[in-house]
Amino acid sequence: MWIHIIHIVVPMPNMTLSIPDDLHAIVKMHKEINWSEVARRAMFIEVKKLQLMEKLVGKSQLTEKDVEELDRKIKAGLLKKFSR
Repeated sequence: MWIHIIHIVVPMPNMTLSIPDDLHAIVKMHKEINWSEVARRAMFIEVKKLQLMEKLVGKSQLTEKDVEELDRKIKAGLLKKFSR
């Protein structure tokens, strides 16, 4: 029995990231980690969050003024709760 494995490489756009010197020093010490994959996964997680937020906002009947008022009330409630 023969098993054929085909590996297809799909070209992807490149992105350059700026990182602080201290983070760069740590990254350089761990060459065994595929940092491109780490960044890709982190960005994918954030994109999923954004897509969910866009989906929720798309269905919302609230106006921007309603959201600002709700935000103010939530912050006031949190301030009251944690200022005790």
